Amino acid sequence: MQYDFAVIGANGIQGRIVSRLLLEEGKTVFLAANDDYNIDRLIEHPNSEFAQIDLRDMPRAKRAIKKSGAPIIINCAVDDFNLAVTKMVLELGKNYLDLGSEEPMWEDQFALDKDFKAKGIIAISGIGSTPGISNVMLRYVKPKFDTIETVHVGFAWDSNIPKFITPFSLDAIAWEFTKPAKNLKDGKWVEEDPYDCKVDYYYKSIGKQRTQYAIHLEPITFYEFLKDKGVKNIARMASYPPHSLAALTTLINLGLLSKTEVKLPSDGSIQPLEFTIEAMRRLPIPEGYTEKENIFLKVFGKKDGKDQVIEMDCVAHTLPGWEDATCNIDTGFPTAVLAEMIAEGKILEHGVFTPEFVVPPEPFFAELGKRKLSIYENGMKIN
Repeated sequence: MQYDFAVIGANGIQGRIVSRLLLEEGKTVFLAANDDYNIDRLIEHPNSEFAQIDLRDMPRAKRAIKKSGAPIIINCAVDDFNLAVTKMVLELGKNYLDLGSEEPMWEDQFALDKDFKAKGIIAISGIGSTPGISNVMLRYVKPKFDTIETVHVGFAWDSNIPKFITPFSLDAIAWEFTKPAKNLKDGKWVEEDPYDCKVDYYYKSIGKQRTQYAIHLEPITFYEFLKDKGVKNIARMASYPPHSLAALTTLINLGLLSKTEVKLPSDGSIQPLEFTIEAMRRLPIPEGYTEKENIFLKVFGKKDGKDQVIEMDCVAHTLPGWEDATCNIDTGFPTAVLAEMIAEGKILEHGVFTPEFVVPPEPFFAELGKRKLSIYENGMKIN
């Protein structure tokens, strides 16, 4: 059987969401992951098949993905493997999506642009919430300015019960909390400590929260996209509710998100991060627990000689029937939507891109709206 899509990392937070949405929308999905924990429902679906793979053994993983026959490969595994999976997908001649990489890996991915073009296939890196929805928002607002001076992008979220639930990849969280953010400031690249952020925003669906900088790819790709508008400042931000911020800070301070291997008395070794991920994914979500999240983009510039500010927001809530996905639907849903758009021939470019360069905003926003993700422009819903 040839499947419509293959999802790598189908057992992770985002992989489960992407796979489930595609299956519920009538697609066939090849599920690939390092184990089958907590995905019985997906495996038992009549339109799916599961293969256990280990991305540290790429030849074996490649055989499994090739056997699926899927023309579009969606990579939801940890980003450590993004470059290796991109190369594998290129060798197979398939279209590709992932949730985003960081420097220097993204440079190596984008160096494959000519190879993807030569094969007539596309790779889009960084599709989800931010990067992802936020990038398409930027494409939407760019024509509304003559010049752009400053761009702020990021997210804020909160829950109705102040209990810690893993918000997204702990691997990514550890990186963002401990590494200096690379931001554009007065036309120059600077490294800024996450806690040096002094921006104080009122988020549409959240209210006020403490904001910090976060290392991410958006400032770099946004700069390339906006060079012709004269952009001078770009910063990527993240905002967590106090109970979650405290828990994550504690995990980091205790070394429980470290990748440095610890020797065990039993002659083995383990990364504390691996242990923490396994422990956290077994934590039950409290009954009645819900989340809301706000992906935001604020652009400051000029139009017809006058100052102009445009704020874009994507608001997501825990959906009935999707309680175990919490607000992560705003990452998994757009990934599935873009995969379907590629399958339907709505994106015809070939090569390696980030979303702001190739994803048409209005059709993309319309599809998000059908799936209860609301997009706002200066407070007015547009989808």
